[in-house]
Amino acid sequence: MNEKIYKTMAVTGAGNIALGVVILISGIACGVVAIVSGGRLLKRKSDIIF
Repeated sequence: MNEKIYKTMAVTGAGNIALGVVILISGIACGVVAIVSGGRLLKRKSDIIF
């Protein structure tokens, strides 16, 4: 009985770590895309403002 609980907890922990890594990487990627987009807007600010 205790082995099943231990295995379940191990799989759940590994899954949570994997999910955390995926969320961290996508957050960093979204931040980089936002910074690049903002930089492009600032670079072309004179073209945007009438």
